[in-house]
Amino acid sequence: MPHDARWRPLRTIALLGWGLMLAALGAAAATGAPFTAATWNLRLDVASDGANAWPQRRSAVKALIRKHGFDLFGTQEALAHQVRELETLDEYARVGVGRDDGAEAGEFAAIFFRRTRFSLLAHGDFWLSPTPERPSMGWDARCCKRIATWARLRDATSGRELVVFSAHFDHEGVVARLESARLMLRQIEAIAGSTPVICLGDFNATPETAPIRLLAATLLDAREASATPPTGPVGTFNGFRFDAPMTERIDYLFVSPQFKVLTYGVPDDSTDRRYPSDHHPVVVRLRLD
Repeated sequence: MPHDARWRPLRTIALLGWGLMLAALGAAAATGAPFTAATWNLRLDVASDGANAWPQRRSAVKALIRKHGFDLFGTQEALAHQVRELETLDEYARVGVGRDDGAEAGEFAAIFFRRTRFSLLAHGDFWLSPTPERPSMGWDARCCKRIATWARLRDATSGRELVVFSAHFDHEGVVARLESARLMLRQIEAIAGSTPVICLGDFNATPETAPIRLLAATLLDAREASATPPTGPVGTFNGFRFDAPMTERIDYLFVSPQFKVLTYGVPDDSTDRRYPSDHHPVVVRLRLD
């Protein structure tokens, strides 16, 4: 037998081994490392909150974000100067506009993301109303324009794209909340298509209501999908009351089926029996499979 012929099977096995290893490495890269996503209603800055007004709690808000290692997060209610305060956390970039004029007036549903983990590909905003392309009030909402912000991001660890939506549904209009859920699903389909999606926010509705059931019929409720038992209270609204019952859940993080929800928690951090906001954040560990 020629010398080369004796070694040919070994070379074939070695090449097959290298091929399998490279394929495994490629699959791991496509999956990407887990990351932490969160949603948090920060409570707007009003002097009538007294000891709970923004100047007394802004440091605690920033400390909690860093403590829990948010990689991306959506906010609700924050006004322009509160958003700018969070921008002093210079490891994050931000998108989003004020709901009243599409610029800086009114509350934001902003999205922040860690610069070293995600790059911004596109972003936009729409209003929760029959005329989503312009600042407008929707359906039976009585006091406020409502807005949603979205961002298409690329994950540096996998090269894959995802689209994040941050929204704040109306607190009074029953029709407005249901129609907002319907609009969110239409916009998710139009903007994201088959791209993995995170839809988060304060939806001002509990899990048994029609808007939440509608969203959960298409997307995964992170609390229900978590691979490990949820931690922290069930409820997310504390009203700045340290003795609040914490049974009603109105803040959510939904994901499309491409995501694996590793953990779900509602941190109830406090300082001297004071909370950083009248809502607790929802914090989720995700992996894009």
